[in-house]
Amino acid sequence: MLHSAALRRLADKTQVVGPRDGDTPRTRLTHSLEVAQIARGIGSALGLNPDLCEMAGLTHDIGHPPYGHNGERALNDVAADCGGFEGNAQTLRILTLLEPKVVDETGHSFGLNLTRAALDAACKYPVTHTRTDGGTNKKYGCYDEDAHILDWVRRGHDDQRASMEAQTMDFSDDIAYSVHDVEDGIVAGRINLGVLWDFVELAQLADKGAQAFGGNPEELIDAAGYLRELHVVQRAADFRGSFRGYCELKAMTSELVGRYVGAVVEHTKLRNGAPIGRLEGNLFVPEQVMAEVTLLKTLAVLYVMDDPKHLERQNRQRDRIFRVFDYLNAGGIGALDPAFVHFYERANTDAEKQRVFIDQIASMTESRLERLAKHSADLSSYYS
Repeated sequence: MLHSAALRRLADKTQVVGPRDGDTPRTRLTHSLEVAQIARGIGSALGLNPDLCEMAGLTHDIGHPPYGHNGERALNDVAADCGGFEGNAQTLRILTLLEPKVVDETGHSFGLNLTRAALDAACKYPVTHTRTDGGTNKKYGCYDEDAHILDWVRRGHDDQRASMEAQTMDFSDDIAYSVHDVEDGIVAGRINLGVLWDFVELAQLADKGAQAFGGNPEELIDAAGYLRELHVVQRAADFRGSFRGYCELKAMTSELVGRYVGAVVEHTKLRNGAPIGRLEGNLFVPEQVMAEVTLLKTLAVLYVMDDPKHLERQNRQRDRIFRVFDYLNAGGIGALDPAFVHFYERANTDAEKQRVFIDQIASMTESRLERLAKHSADLSSYYS
């Protein structure tokens, strides 16, 4: 996994702030490395396979297109005629088909040729887009056209719970998202922990967090109280960019990660009782920990997302994705990279051909997408 191009491309894909915003922003790649480390620690403590937990952390975001969730929504719009777009489903598609490593004599790709256990660990939402009753799942880990792959991966499961390694990866993602991205936001000047002591603004933030991530606003307000009691949070709240300030910020990050890892390990062992394994058990997160993580995620996301300049930037990002899709759609096979021509030539329907265009856009780094969007705009100007 470490040697795959799909993982390397995450270095130029947005986490919360863009990869070119500042000198040391977290990208999807650095975020994935942090998730992998946290997942390995939790998995080891629970007696799970630590290699699988780490691999799940590394792979959990490789399906993300340029511009993160904003790009995901834009691609879902243009992929309406071929089954939609979902980053988690794209992850399974990359691992089992698109990443070039193993191909048979007929040209059929097996992607990275991973084991069933490895793919199961990477599958956070082990369901297809369309349910058996004809409805659709908002979050899903497999496109309808790839259902046969998910059937093979899930052999041995008797319900739709994610494997224990996948559950571990999922909460490790929440920890990294909440703690590390808050650190980024503080350094960038977009987040001030002083809000934890501003009870009017805190109440508004708790309402927004409950709407965005679920939960109860009162629980989030209580979580702010728990965080205010921590000396590392008190010291980090006065961050001014000094050397000592960076040390205090890092101390807060380390203590919070340890706080949440330790709590979830202890609670999971206590609640399960029986042995834990890939097909057995559940990851249990204490209510207080979940509330603290949710509040921190709210800080990390909403203070960035509500910024008018950020909203303007998101509009430009979506326009680029739409423009590049139109460019590829108009150019057909001649506009595709040679690696994607391989899949276009094997497509039997218009929907399958359109999926190949979506696959190529999703694979692009943000720099590549922006160059191609500019190129298509220049061509339009030239011929208009």
